[in-house]
Amino acid sequence: MLTSRIYAIFAALLLVSSSGYSTENSGLSAEEIGLNIAVKAKQQDRGWGDSQADMTMILRNKNGQESQRLIRTSNLEVQNDGDKSLVIFDEPRDVQGTAFLNHAHPLGPDDQWLYLPALKRVKRISSQNTSGPFMGSEFAYEDMSSFEVEKYSYKYLRDETLNGHDCTVSEYYPVDKFSGYTRQVVWLDKTMYQPVKIEFYDRRNSLLKTLIAKDYQQHQGKYWRPAYMKMTNNTNGKSTVLLVKNYRFGTGLTEQDFNQTALRRVR
Repeated sequence: MLTSRIYAIFAALLLVSSSGYSTENSGLSAEEIGLNIAVKAKQQDRGWGDSQADMTMILRNKNGQESQRLIRTSNLEVQNDGDKSLVIFDEPRDVQGTAFLNHAHPLGPDDQWLYLPALKRVKRISSQNTSGPFMGSEFAYEDMSSFEVEKYSYKYLRDETLNGHDCTVSEYYPVDKFSGYTRQVVWLDKTMYQPVKIEFYDRRNSLLKTLIAKDYQQHQGKYWRPAYMKMTNNTNGKSTVLLVKNYRFGTGLTEQDFNQTALRRVR
């Protein structure tokens, strides 16, 4: 099963490299087109190396009451594996110094750790608990991972224009048996190859959450990143907004900045 999946991805990569993809008269199945698009999206975003950004997280309850958190993020592109990320909370005081480390993997569960400064210890996040809420937000721990093609199987649904974006719409089916989602419906902009909307369906196949990403900016003439992301919980009316600024690339981060020891060095 694993060998056939890797072969399918390799075949799609060859197809994209040679001719791009077409949703019309391609002779491919909906599943092959969906995979083709996902491989192209990953290809388009390769080569950025490392990056950092500043983020404001806004938590809103169903009555519109808000609380805010100030966050720093760091990311490292890893060859032949998933990317690594570090999220550090600076404000307010009750979460100051809390840090989350994620080592994504194309195959198998991610490695995730949470540093709790009040306890001065690092807590490992079980692969069976990644569907839980991340720091009280509407994002789950599994949402904090990088996109890796092998994490899903795919099915192309249609082309559609959404909020001025010419998009492909595909279903993504998580391979991880512990995922909190049965599927995701992804609106992917055809120019940026970045999502502008994602619907997340729970284990009962009911719409659980909706993510909107917008205000994309291009960095280094190639890499598109959003300045605004909003995750809305369709079942309880809560939402989490992420406002991202000061994207920086090529900052000199290395593997040593993304290990468990680095969690304890957070300042």
